[in-house]
Amino acid sequence: MFKKYYFISKFDTNYIDKQDKQTVIIYRNYTSKIHNEELISKINKYCKKKGMKFYLANNIKLALKLNLDGAYIPAFNKSFKHLSYSYKKNFQILGSAHNLKEIRIKENQEADKIFISSLFKKNKNYLGINKFKLLTKITKKKIVVLGGISKKNIKKIPLLNQRCFAGISYFE
Repeated sequence: MFKKYYFISKFDTNYIDKQDKQTVIIYRNYTSKIHNEELISKINKYCKKKGMKFYLANNIKLALKLNLDGAYIPAFNKSFKHLSYSYKKNFQILGSAHNLKEIRIKENQEADKIFISSLFKKNKNYLGINKFKLLTKITKKKIVVLGGISKKNIKKIPLLNQRCFAGISYFE
């Protein structure tokens, strides 16, 4: 059984309802500079009702204020400000990385898990299986597979000794 992380950029209960309770919802909306607290609270309440965990991308302070399960720090966020915040016991920090330098940054940001991308999606950050495996060996942090996961290639994830993956289109 996989631990799954589903990135959403809008609140659509139809997509959330299709997920099992093991799926963590991560709200990321990079098109707007202002986070809509009312909307985020609404999503959080809905996820709690469904028994799902809910994380907010790129705003740890707001995630703490709204009592969310955690926050996700994207690869482009290199800030360490959050290290001065106090967290509730089970609050988790997730981070993403595409290379060794970014993995080290996420370790220093004290991410609990690191999403390494892009395994399958052929973009500027494409790693492929061999580079992905090398990157997973250089950190003691738990790894989440990210990038181009499909119903077809999901069977390859256990071959990488991984049990967690994240995506967008896989879930829709």
